[in-house]
Amino acid sequence: MLRPFGAQHDNMIQSLLRADAQLSARLRLAESPGPWRTLAAILAHSGDSWFWGIGLLAVWWLGDAGWKHQAVWMFVGIVVTAAIVMPIKFLVRRARPAGEWGAIYRSADPHSFPSGHAARMAMLAVLGIALGPPWFAALLLAWAPLVALARVAMGVHYLSDVVVGAGMGLIIGFILAPFV
Repeated sequence: MLRPFGAQHDNMIQSLLRADAQLSARLRLAESPGPWRTLAAILAHSGDSWFWGIGLLAVWWLGDAGWKHQAVWMFVGIVVTAAIVMPIKFLVRRARPAGEWGAIYRSADPHSFPSGHAARMAMLAVLGIALGPPWFAALLLAWAPLVALARVAMGVHYLSDVVVGAGMGLIIGFILAPFV
């Protein structure tokens, strides 16, 4: 069998994955009832694509021309981000961390790498900066990392999933921003 990188590379990857799993487990709140878990659950869900789709539809329906423009571009960004992230998830096929919380995510999309939520929120934060107003951009810049960390805290992602997802979202956002 041809192994382009060899056993040393495999050992290094396994070591990094173990460290990632251990650090992610330290951040986990899913099995710890209380207000921090409740907040993490709310934040974890707040990055859902259906939530953003409904919200952007409402903004488009009720907003003025500027907000309609913003809603359209953010929706385009969500579609583009999904079109890039989903094939990577099915190519990599990294299983989500074991756990009970997030059954809908576990059944609809059993793959964790990269995090679509982190990618989506980072992309939206960049578009928020490009589209404005400044208060909305600031809100998204604060919200995006909270959603990413909440996904780890609720046990549906490893830390590396959200870091890579957020990085992808930033790149997608910076590519789209000049067109908005």
